[in-house]
Amino acid sequence: MAKLYFRFGQMNASKSIQLLTVAHSYEEQGKKVALFTPAIDDRYGRGVIASRVGIAKRAVVVEEDTDLFACVRAQMPDCVLVDEVQFLRAYHVRQLARVADDLDIPVIMYGLLKDYRNRLFEGSEAAILWADRIEEIKTICAHPGCDRKATMILKVKDGRPVYEGEQIEVGGNDLYKSVCRKHYFHPDVEGLMRATGP
Repeated sequence: MAKLYFRFGQMNASKSIQLLTVAHSYEEQGKKVALFTPAIDDRYGRGVIASRVGIAKRAVVVEEDTDLFACVRAQMPDCVLVDEVQFLRAYHVRQLARVADDLDIPVIMYGLLKDYRNRLFEGSEAAILWADRIEEIKTICAHPGCDRKATMILKVKDGRPVYEGEQIEVGGNDLYKSVCRKHYFHPDVEGLMRATGP
């Protein structure tokens, strides 16, 4: 029986490259893969799943009214891969659970667990509730000299840490840093920005 997987990690934890590697493995075996990415994430272009190492693939864009179950049923792929699941709605994740249950197609969702305010995203919360298996993709704190596991996302704007505001502001290393709990609450922003770049 197919399963619904949620693989989460902080920024720069290699989530997208792992997704693209899984897609490549299926395709190398002559199998069909369906790729999905939320409309809000257009950092690399609309409908593109890209890794910071320079590898990218086209994907179906998930809009508010997209019926993922219907999309997958029309294609009947061997596997479904979803990038940035945190930006999806809970009903999208429920549709993906139906793909695994009713169509017997494995679904692997990749994304962040929490936002910079240390609160769950809607899509991530639904993924935790519905997934058969939850796996963490680990990375280390971006703070200079720290080797602790990164468990939080620090938002930095105008040289200062930000802990409140709108949940979603799509950005990359210029805006967010993956850090441990200690450096989330006590960041050396100047050192952090110098060590990791803009």
